[in-house]
Amino acid sequence: MLYINNREIRAIGMDWQALAEMADSTVHIVDSGDFAQPVKPYLRYNNLKNRIIAMPAYVGGDVNAAGIKWISSFPDNIRIGLPRAHSVIVLNDPDTGRPSAILNSPLPSIVRTASVSGLMIRHFLQARSLERFHLGIIGWGPVGQYHAQMAESLYGDKIERIRVYDIRGVDLSGIASPYRDRITVEKTWEDVYRPSDILITCTVSENRYIDSPPGKGSLLLNVSLRDYKPEALASVKTVIVDDWDEVCRENTDIERLHLERGLARRDVQTLADVVCRDSLAEIADDETVFFCPMGMSVFDIATAVYYMKLAEERGLGVELD
Repeated sequence: MLYINNREIRAIGMDWQALAEMADSTVHIVDSGDFAQPVKPYLRYNNLKNRIIAMPAYVGGDVNAAGIKWISSFPDNIRIGLPRAHSVIVLNDPDTGRPSAILNSPLPSIVRTASVSGLMIRHFLQARSLERFHLGIIGWGPVGQYHAQMAESLYGDKIERIRVYDIRGVDLSGIASPYRDRITVEKTWEDVYRPSDILITCTVSENRYIDSPPGKGSLLLNVSLRDYKPEALASVKTVIVDDWDEVCRENTDIERLHLERGLARRDVQTLADVVCRDSLAEIADDETVFFCPMGMSVFDIATAVYYMKLAEERGLGVELD
């Protein structure tokens, strides 16, 4: 069994083009039906804003692996100098069930989230044929920063400006970016929200705060899932989810729209509709697209296999008995 830690994941690095292709391939595998993914349970105790989530899945096709991600989210960790999230992925041989790898790192989880966002941005840009766009990121923790890195790598030649905001402040001094001169730190979330053609929310906000309509024709990547008040989305007709059963629960913005405004499964598109059936091509250019990914464990397994194979090729990690 191969043990891979955070240091080795960083050594392998992030080839965002390859990771976006990995996400694309995984969507096609899921669309073909060659997968298994139970609805993930949430473990809560004592302080109920903390949670530990079990995310099992099997992915067929070229991935051909089963496994589980066990990820904790403790928002107050940042006050004591610890990461908010900790994650371990265990991979199993699909034929024997034998554990084949352990990835002890939060990075695969962050990377798969940004890779799926990159895939959605790709299809949005293809449908809209935007030559240049303004990118906004609300929340500048690890998820926000890796989203910026992904967007710069994949779409840097199209980015006019990147606006960022975090309620705790933003320090760009340690950011090594070839597009540093295009990054602006704003004073309020509104200053990021209003001008953005593509907006990514990466917060751990306990309260919804976005209360005004988005710009026409924008793409809203609702990565943190609990940012929008339902009235802010009253004019949004195009809603895309990764998995309705996963995302319409746990007080997500989708669940609020379902309970307060009657949004139903029949009213939304899926990520597979976008990737496999080019559904965004049918959407008018002035319509806002609202993408809410709860986070599918199939992407975690595919990402873990991606890093496991590269670690094996490069002689990284430790073989455990």
